Amino acid sequence: MTTRRAVARDESRAEVMLRAATAMARHGYHGMSMRDLAKSTRRSLASFYNLFQSKEDILFELQRTSFESLIESAEAVLTSTTDPDARLDAFVDNHVRFFVEKPDVMRVLVVEASALPPARRAAIRALKQRYFDLGAEVVAALGPEGADAMAVERAAYNVFGMLNWIFGWYTPERHGPPEVLAASIATLARKGAAAAFAPAKTSPLTKPSGGPRS
Repeated sequence: MTTRRAVARDESRAEVMLRAATAMARHGYHGMSMRDLAKSTRRSLASFYNLFQSKEDILFELQRTSFESLIESAEAVLTSTTDPDARLDAFVDNHVRFFVEKPDVMRVLVVEASALPPARRAAIRALKQRYFDLGAEVVAALGPEGADAMAVERAAYNVFGMLNWIFGWYTPERHGPPEVLAASIATLARKGAAAAFAPAKTSPLTKPSGGPRS
């Protein structure tokens, strides 16, 4: 019975977090009170407080569970292949599908990232770093062995830049289904990584070393 109650409570919390994410995405974290959130999730205020003690708790749990799920699913798809191109495709596809299904969650994760107090923000930052490291490892494998660490980091941040802002513009009706979006991002990431790892070219405006020639 205890297990059933725990499962039911977890399911209720998960449902509340999704509904709360929609409310926060529309009105902002600071624009919502606990009473507003309870109303948006179709619960009484007393019932709401039985699940979460504050809206900070909701935001923290939403971020924590989302990143933990994302890390778990990314690690799972990456174990299926060792081919660098296939791993990139799998990583991007997993990210896109995860957030296309939950665009409001993605908006809250990106836009409200700084709303948590320092200690909790640090905990979420650690999860973000784990996920970023997974992506950076995938990106690094696209380049030559021993590629410059800063080049890898720049390339990885550019890939995440594409991934993290799809909530702001992507609509399936206009831009195609998630698999098309994922394939497009993966192609751009692959070509961009190739350019990022290529030897730097001397700009025609840059004077060659040794001073000007006569």
